[in-house]
Amino acid sequence: METETMLTTFDNPFDPFDEFVPWFLFDIEKGYYTCSRLARIARYSEEFSTIEDKLETERAIDEIIDNDFLCIYKKVTRSTVNGEEKQEKENASEAETVENAENEASDEATEA
Repeated sequence: METETMLTTFDNPFDPFDEFVPWFLFDIEKGYYTCSRLARIARYSEEFSTIEDKLETERAIDEIIDNDFLCIYKKVTRSTVNGEEKQEKENASEAETVENAENEASDEATEA
């Protein structure tokens, strides 16, 4: 099981995992620029593995929260089972294939 971590503000009503675009627009509109702040604090390296990138992101989030004198930031996490998202993408791909086949069949029937 994997844990994903993101930084958000207490007043942002959107889920940064599932509703990133509205979350981001709200964040920018309020002048928080959370993604930019996180990018400035995190010390990434091209030599980092994916796991090391995630650990560095979490460290930077913790640092931002520790120094947050306005108390506007919070850390949100969600757990995922390895391969769960991949399975969802595969299911979506299969559904598209079936839908395309049905559309082609109806097009052929219309032409005949």
